[in-house]
Amino acid sequence: MKKLLIFLLILINIEAYSQVRTEITGYVKDKIDLPLIGASVYLENTTNGATSDTNGYYKIENVKPGTYNLVVSYLGFDGQTRYNIEIKSVGNQLYNFTLLEQTQNLSEVIVSNKNKVTRPRETPLSTQTLSAVEIATYPGGNNDVVRVAQSLPGISPSPGGFRNDLIIRGGAPNESVYYLDGVEIPNINHFSTQGSSGGPVGILNVSFIDDVSLATSAFGSQYDNPLSGVLQFSQREGNNRKHNTNFRLSASEAALTHEGPLLKGKNKESKTSYIISARRSYLQFLFKMIGLPIRPDYWDYQYKITHKIDKYNTLHLIGLGSIDEFAIDASGTIDEDQQSTLDQTPFIEQRTNTIGLSWKNRFKNGKGFMQTTISNNLLDNDFSRYADNENQTGLYFKNDAREMETKLRYSLTYYAKDWRLSGGFNAQRSDYENKTIDSNEGFQYNTKIDFMKYGMFANATKSFFDQKLDFSFGFRTDGDSFTQGNDLFSTFSPRLALSYEFADDWKVKASVGRYFKLPPYTILGFQQNNLFVNKKLDYTQSDHYVLGIERILGPSSNLSVEGFYKRYKDYPVSVQDQVSLANKGADFNILGNEEVKSVGYGRAYGVEFLFQQKLSHRFYGIFSYTFFYSEFTGFDKNKYLPSVWDSRHLVSLTGGYKLNKNWELSARYRFAGETPYVPVNIEATTSRYPDIVLDYNRLGAEKMGVFSQLDVRIDKKWNFKKLSLDLFFEIQNILMRNSPESPEYVLQRDDMGNTADPRNLIQLEEEDGKAIPTIGIVIDF
Repeated sequence: MKKLLIFLLILINIEAYSQVRTEITGYVKDKIDLPLIGASVYLENTTNGATSDTNGYYKIENVKPGTYNLVVSYLGFDGQTRYNIEIKSVGNQLYNFTLLEQTQNLSEVIVSNKNKVTRPRETPLSTQTLSAVEIATYPGGNNDVVRVAQSLPGISPSPGGFRNDLIIRGGAPNESVYYLDGVEIPNINHFSTQGSSGGPVGILNVSFIDDVSLATSAFGSQYDNPLSGVLQFSQREGNNRKHNTNFRLSASEAALTHEGPLLKGKNKESKTSYIISARRSYLQFLFKMIGLPIRPDYWDYQYKITHKIDKYNTLHLIGLGSIDEFAIDASGTIDEDQQSTLDQTPFIEQRTNTIGLSWKNRFKNGKGFMQTTISNNLLDNDFSRYADNENQTGLYFKNDAREMETKLRYSLTYYAKDWRLSGGFNAQRSDYENKTIDSNEGFQYNTKIDFMKYGMFANATKSFFDQKLDFSFGFRTDGDSFTQGNDLFSTFSPRLALSYEFADDWKVKASVGRYFKLPPYTILGFQQNNLFVNKKLDYTQSDHYVLGIERILGPSSNLSVEGFYKRYKDYPVSVQDQVSLANKGADFNILGNEEVKSVGYGRAYGVEFLFQQKLSHRFYGIFSYTFFYSEFTGFDKNKYLPSVWDSRHLVSLTGGYKLNKNWELSARYRFAGETPYVPVNIEATTSRYPDIVLDYNRLGAEKMGVFSQLDVRIDKKWNFKKLSLDLFFEIQNILMRNSPESPEYVLQRDDMGNTADPRNLIQLEEEDGKAIPTIGIVIDF
């Protein structure tokens, strides 16, 4: 520690005498991605600025490193501000803008930098966006993009708080879809739950991310399969003029990212740029050092290549993958808590890979563009449980599965006068195979399904009455060649969104929509007696009704209140447990590997309050409170039971303050009310231990305690001529509150470590909450 303090003092002393200056670059383009010439780009509250050239490129020189708001204005177009951008001496990304034309006559246009916080017209409600800087410096986020998204309004923390399940407004974890630059990614977490989506660690590298957008209602019609949310990750392009390298070291992993141009001409930008990264976990080494018996080990990789064929055509190649292994180590002294973990931890070997090629063609008449994307994603999941984990004997459950999807997506966007018209289609080949052994339930099967899935969509958007009324109407329909879903009319899903500015800076917004989801492959491929018993399932249906009011408080802040109601139909219900599958999917298991019937109903409804402040006077923050109910039925459609996500109260507060000399203080607080859980069936578990058997007949009879966690982070940045450095110190759970968990059990053992006779379950004592300090470093060179 003494050496570290000396090192920091040296850095502070060097910084005090350094006069490093840098530059900000990027592009200004219109809605179809064509360059805008002569746009004014400047740093708010400074005299630094520049204008865009014939390629839309701008460069602001002689900039002192720090945090700024970057403003662009152009005659005849709405102005725009990028808040809270971090300017470093080395490693700055391109800060690009896409401007929309104003509808007024040119004589009425006033160029202004008072750019208000806005929402897309197609999805004016329930949409939130986080910038790259907000994600990278998020307290408690550990550079995990998915974990950061958990703090957005309406999202419940996962049980125990350690997983990345996105539980949105009372919906199940598998009700959301994820897109990376328009390419769907089924799995965004390491050690993901097959049939669902959550896991303990996100796959995405924060160094790639430009922004993250979450829609919790009024989803665009181009997205298929969402019931509760659409999470979109936008990646930045690699630098097309010079090479940069970024190194991150955090609490659980190390990441190396490199970007730059390919085949660049002398003193010119390259038509081809790339950004590529690899990450490696070192949790397995830390856990070994501190004596924990689990060994999570993972790698991931990510890349993006951009090639500009000409002014009107661009190609993007993206890729993402992971290599996961989850094992145990029984060496050393094992207490009761560790024995429980040692006994019950599954062995997981998981591989994922997604690759996508996208072509964007802009029309030469300037009235639109089309985008074609072909992608492939693969999941290999070998999941095993043993009666004796230490010796890996007594195999009682094994799931050896492979999922592969090949997708083609096409979309066309056309601007006709004041209308924005879009439409397209998607086609998908799904290939799934699985070898399952479940000796405790007395079945095993080998299965393989191979079928086509298809869909189409259309949408129309227009503003009326001098942009006071925004109107958007769309629909989509989906089908497949395996289930009963080949009737496209049965999945016809219209949606309508309206936003009306009834007074200055006051808007009322409403949306209604219907959405459908195909059951997971784990359900569709399940077999009994060589029969696909779940083949005749219906698509799950969700109808959303949302009404809200928004007050724009200034150029960088807004206040809103929304009421929402989600109504579910044809939800899969477990035949064995007699409970909706909406109550499953947030643990280390396989969701849906059983017989189900699409007879369930559900409802989630409530009200959400939001205040958002983008960077202004050195402060930024977001506060939300959600009050909601989440209830689902089993086979009795008239009997609604609280779901295991029904915490009723959600609070999320995140903010930061920019201090002098590149210091920053930030904090995050999350709260969730008492949540129902499924108690353990003591008798059955005693007999089948380490297999934990839940008693779904008692769902809702007992509740876990409240979840309450405060995380604090301090960042200090240094900027040198050829290197920039960010050192951060973070304390998670600084209030040392207990994480709510359902009771855990272990078999009683004698002094020699042998199982007592007769067998007897012991309930483990709840562990005291602990503060978790970590130090991380980010270097750009």
